[in-house]
Amino acid sequence: MSGAYTAALSLDLQPVYRMRAVPVSAARIERYVRAALHTVGLRHATDITIRMVDEPESQDLNREYRGKDKPTNVLSFPADFPAEMITLMGQQPLGDLVICLPIVSAEAHAQGKRTEHHLAHLVVHGTLHLLGYDHEPSPADDAHMEGLEIGTLARLGFSNPYVV
Repeated sequence: MSGAYTAALSLDLQPVYRMRAVPVSAARIERYVRAALHTVGLRHATDITIRMVDEPESQDLNREYRGKDKPTNVLSFPADFPAEMITLMGQQPLGDLVICLPIVSAEAHAQGKRTEHHLAHLVVHGTLHLLGYDHEPSPADDAHMEGLEIGTLARLGFSNPYVV
């Protein structure tokens, strides 16, 4: 993104100790987050936590927060701070992403994609959710969010994630 996004980004990448290594570097994951922020024109300092988890933890979180008793690829938990508190903090906390690497890897394999490409898509997708974008209320919302994802990933050098 060569200078396109210059504001401070605090990225806390937390892999689960018992899992195999994350398939890409923290610097690459930060690049994916920055690309999503750039796409929507966010230029101020932000904070995001990304936790890489296994299937049991993903299932526990998905059951507790979404009422779905199965593991999922990505969960987003937007921060919910009052505007006054954000002003005092000096940066905007976006929230937390929880990514289940075994699910991401299995989906990538099933779709004939490289795991890194699918992970990039889910980081961009989850970051957009943290920024308030949603794909479920209507087909128009779905098309808008997909368009943002496709454009962001294209700038990162990845192909359209919705074409299998």
